[in-house]
Amino acid sequence: MARKDGERPFDVAWPLADAKARFSELIDTVEREGPQVISKHGREVAVVVPIEQWRRATARTDTLAEFFAASPLAELSDDELRFFDRERSDPAHRAVEL
Repeated sequence: MARKDGERPFDVAWPLADAKARFSELIDTVEREGPQVISKHGREVAVVVPIEQWRRATARTDTLAEFFAASPLAELSDDELRFFDRERSDPAHRAVEL
């Protein structure tokens, strides 16, 4: 199967039909061995991971303000930031009647 650069190959993928039919076994394997890949028509489409691994991977480590402060855009000059300015072709479509 062709892989994109940087993708980690998995030795075994559960075909979707097997994952559905043997869901309890799939979950037991996740708990015992870690993430399990599910494939559909021979293509990897999902990964089942242990809940603690999911929580670690999705935990917020900083505030939104800290995220923006660490952004590479924070170091750009005003002239460089003008690149991101866009003029609206029809500002009237944005009018809101209250």
